[in-house]
Amino acid sequence: MGDITLYIGYGFILFGSLFLIIASLGLLRLPDTISRMHAGTKASTLGTLLVLVGVGFMEPTLWFKLLLLALFVLLTNPLSSSILAKSSYIKNGFYSKSNVDDMKDSK
Repeated sequence: MGDITLYIGYGFILFGSLFLIIASLGLLRLPDTISRMHAGTKASTLGTLLVLVGVGFMEPTLWFKLLLLALFVLLTNPLSSSILAKSSYIKNGFYSKSNVDDMKDSK
């Protein structure tokens, strides 16, 4: 039974690492601020949570600490994303393809 949970943990860590690599590639390759924020928060949050679940399978004694880490990640990533979006909007603005500022009244 121990070998099975070890391999499950390795699988979660592998998939989490792939999501983190995809998030970093998205930060480098995506064209605009909104897309980069999406890649930087959504994929990296999922990747981090998958790695934490994988570590939890490999070291069952750490579940409580890993749960606290996961809660911290789930609380801070959306908050940091919204702060980045607001500061980026204040500095540069977000324009659609028609060159219209859809968030003009929200400053």
